[in-house]
Amino acid sequence: MENFLFSNIKNFRYERKFYVLDLTKDEIEHLLRQHPAAFSEIYYQRFVNNIYFDSFNLRNYYDNVNGESKRLKVRVRWYGDLAGQIDDPILELKFKNNLHIGKLTYPLKGFPLDRDFSIQKMRAIFKESGLPDFIRLQIAELNFSLMNRYRRKYFLSGDGKFRVTVDDNLSVYDMFPFGNSFKNEIRNHFAVIVELKYNNPHEENADFITGYFPFRLTRNSKYVAGLQRLNI
Repeated sequence: MENFLFSNIKNFRYERKFYVLDLTKDEIEHLLRQHPAAFSEIYYQRFVNNIYFDSFNLRNYYDNVNGESKRLKVRVRWYGDLAGQIDDPILELKFKNNLHIGKLTYPLKGFPLDRDFSIQKMRAIFKESGLPDFIRLQIAELNFSLMNRYRRKYFLSGDGKFRVTVDDNLSVYDMFPFGNSFKNEIRNHFAVIVELKYNNPHEENADFITGYFPFRLTRNSKYVAGLQRLNI
């Protein structure tokens, strides 16, 4: 099934991630604006919210921890407020094949995120949103694993070939099959996560971009770090 899912992705890209503790967000943004690649801010700053799903034995988590070459993350993403009526949510299946990243994305029906929210209601939303059968089969037995939230800014190089996101104000929440109060919030006030994203033809120039970064490439997954902070 996973090989079939991989085959449905039309475009893969590269991602390089940097977990930064010794520079502030403002210092990183200043560095990007002074970069020879002429990064400038695009879009607008916003909060990103995700509910992640995994199997009973946390297969996706352990595939990541163990460094499997092919791995999968399943999440529902939306922007703006954390709770209340969630409009325009998106189901994302994010694949990593060695250094290549690809996504399958599907719009979902809106839903209220409140104390009565449960995995049964989420599955009903999946059913009512017209997802392809092969996607519904892939996610049918998955359960909530966590919810996270962070503030994101977007930057684009002058030639339009490289995009950088800068994330801070990271929070993670427990998620249960039912009875979610979202009160068990764990915050990370210190880390800033920088991600460089680009398409395959530009891989040979990526070292030029990162060569001006005063921080090191890291293995970093917000999903893995979130579960570890929740003491799985």
